[in-house]
Amino acid sequence: MTIDASSKAPHVTGAVVQLRLLPWLGPEAKPCYLSRDDNGGMLSRLADETEDCQLEEAEKLVAYAVKVLADPQATPQALMLLGCRLADALSDVSRVAVSRGMRLPAPAHLTGPEDEETASL
Repeated sequence: MTIDASSKAPHVTGAVVQLRLLPWLGPEAKPCYLSRDDNGGMLSRLADETEDCQLEEAEKLVAYAVKVLADPQATPQALMLLGCRLADALSDVSRVAVSRGMRLPAPAHLTGPEDEETASL
């Protein structure tokens, strides 16, 4: 999965539409987005809960992986399954990180005076 976090949000009649990357994929395994005007809405809360669950499951999987990798009798099939599960978890965690990074305010050194004026309107 590749997510281009540097791409600009689409413009609608001169205004920038701020989108939130959701923690699941849509049809054809494409990213899903939600308007950031929905802060606190049902779909936004569901996305928050899903992100929390994905991060928690990834943490548990890492602990399990440490045990499996320490077992000298782990079978090739067990290691293959572990690798697949770790790849899925890494994909989920990466999507969460990109989504949360997109929601951070721009660093002060990257915003110019004209950005500050429009931000206060």
